[in-house]
Amino acid sequence: MEQFRIAAHPILETPALDMIGFYFNGKSLEARRGEMISSALIANGIDVFGHHHKDHSAQGIFCANGQCAKCTVIANGIAVKSCMTAVQENMIVESAEGLPTLADISEPVEFSPLEELSCDVLIIGGGPAGISAAIELGRYNIDVLLLDDKNRLGGKLVLQTHKFFGSEQDSRAGTRGHEIGILLSEELAGFPSVKAWINSTALFVFSDQKVGVLKDGKYVIIKPKRILNAAGAREKFLRFAGNNLARIYGAGAFQTLVNRDLVRPTQRLFIVGGGNVGLITAYHALQAGIEVVGLAEAMPRCGGYKVHADKLKRFGVPIYTSHSILSANGDESVESLTIVQVDEKFAPIAGTEKSFACDTILIAVGLDSLSEFSEQALAAGIPVDSAGDALEIAEASSAMFNGKIAGQKIARLLLGDKVPEISAAWYEKAAVLKMHPGEIKGYQEVDESLQDVYPVIHCLQEIPCNPCTTVCPTKSIQTEDGSLMALPRYVGKCIGCGKCLLICPGLAITLVDFRKNRDNPTITVVYEIMNIPVKVGDRRLLTDINAEALGEYEVIQVQDFPKQRMQFVRFKVPAALAKKVAGFRVQDALVSQPLAEAILPQHTPDDSMVCLCERVSVGEVRKLIRMGISDINQIKAITRAGMGPCGSKTCDVLIRGLFREEGVAVSEVVPNTKRPIFVEVPLALFPDGGAK
Repeated sequence: MEQFRIAAHPILETPALDMIGFYFNGKSLEARRGEMISSALIANGIDVFGHHHKDHSAQGIFCANGQCAKCTVIANGIAVKSCMTAVQENMIVESAEGLPTLADISEPVEFSPLEELSCDVLIIGGGPAGISAAIELGRYNIDVLLLDDKNRLGGKLVLQTHKFFGSEQDSRAGTRGHEIGILLSEELAGFPSVKAWINSTALFVFSDQKVGVLKDGKYVIIKPKRILNAAGAREKFLRFAGNNLARIYGAGAFQTLVNRDLVRPTQRLFIVGGGNVGLITAYHALQAGIEVVGLAEAMPRCGGYKVHADKLKRFGVPIYTSHSILSANGDESVESLTIVQVDEKFAPIAGTEKSFACDTILIAVGLDSLSEFSEQALAAGIPVDSAGDALEIAEASSAMFNGKIAGQKIARLLLGDKVPEISAAWYEKAAVLKMHPGEIKGYQEVDESLQDVYPVIHCLQEIPCNPCTTVCPTKSIQTEDGSLMALPRYVGKCIGCGKCLLICPGLAITLVDFRKNRDNPTITVVYEIMNIPVKVGDRRLLTDINAEALGEYEVIQVQDFPKQRMQFVRFKVPAALAKKVAGFRVQDALVSQPLAEAILPQHTPDDSMVCLCERVSVGEVRKLIRMGISDINQIKAITRAGMGPCGSKTCDVLIRGLFREEGVAVSEVVPNTKRPIFVEVPLALFPDGGAK
């Protein structure tokens, strides 16, 4: 259906559709060739893929990354994760309703011979850290095998349409994430000693120091000398009433649909979580033509960069700090949500509930490192390093740089003095790139009487970012103390070129120009949501950095920059307002109006699900903890929490959170024994062990 596909995007190319036919529950549908089943179904307006066999609740997608099992369907008679399985021509896809009857395989399975390969370094994960490490190793002609379970390299870079922070020299700051992914992949292709396997999933690091890999549906064995775990992270889930409804997505799933597959999965979105992931995803939604009803953050201040939050607010997206989700409301799928103000201990404050009509809730409350492969390698005695989110959760600019360090470190371990030692400056820069946002300061005072034209820098929080200082032709913007973390300041003579506006990742610079009129200067605002067009003659509500209205003013000029996919939108305003203008309203305020009456949940918080695979409630687990059980394996044996197809990848974090709530020290909790295979694999794909 056309309304569920993005036909035009302000940043991304929208190639012509190459469609094939398939069937879902007997109905003939069309899919884009090569897209995942889940994306194809959502593009056809289908967001309920089936119903759980225990409570008949609706099943859809959550992670779109193969980490959960909510999107399971039956494809040509085999149960598969629809987010990781490509549509094939005339494929027969069916809902997993109840306990389905699978295909009857009457013919004996012929097992293929076991293929075994070796390499110096096996890198698990082809995202920003893995590719950056592989490039460094390739410079020294080291034999590297890079694995990634997607159909293209880049990891989360593929999903990012915004410009990156950091430094231009070390992390390509000012370049959009998806473009960085392409640049890194092209650079990697220039090193013949590095083999990159896509559609390849590492399954387990075995005690005989071999790694099982599923490559294009075929099982192979890799024997590496060393392993670099760059597998990234998985998204955290939340406990709240109605958390088992369909149309509750993780941020990565939403970005995958919108920015990778050009599928519009929602009309009205509400976001829970004010870190950079939540803030950025809200902006991506606006670029995809989706109404963003609001964003709730439990902390008193968003944990993400202030420039991201400021940008959202002035575009018309309200941010509710010290608020959390109370319930998702609806029958099978989300129809609304209710948020509530929380106190300093994050307890709901009665009477502060607000409900909003929306069809999708996005959960962006943090990530958990994928540490399994590191733990398995250590147990097997294989030297192992980690990089990116598998090492420490941070921004992609940090992942690229610590991946580079990991590559150099491994190269020196393998080749000795042929590889120079890593300088202290590298480690210092790596530490800065992963820093949390720092101090918030005031605006810089600029004597307007001495300026004909000058930039107003609305970046008031210390973050690791400096591309505006590198692009200015007159060196008129410099950081306060010359460091990457310091605030940028205007210190020279501006010529009005606007290059700093175009490169700023936070859209946090405007230009004030008195050259034609001292009383009513021209202000320039950078804009990149061109699917919501702005034309000369339009009147727009200008806002300050806090999204406070400054009045409506007429657009006097729109200047296009097709290469950057950006525009300069210019207004003429009174001089007293010029330096206050940070942007203009894009989304109508009516989009974010709460319902007349708050919808209170029909169930208690303990009725929410802690294990979505096996439908185990919070209350069931809490009761066992209060009985004195501190072994997660025992809880699993009693309730089946953690025995579902996701392999406890989601519920393990939630159960550990319940222990904390009940006052059980981490040291007293016996951790869950994880299943040995990372993802489900049909037995028919395993060979008989005979070597070629």
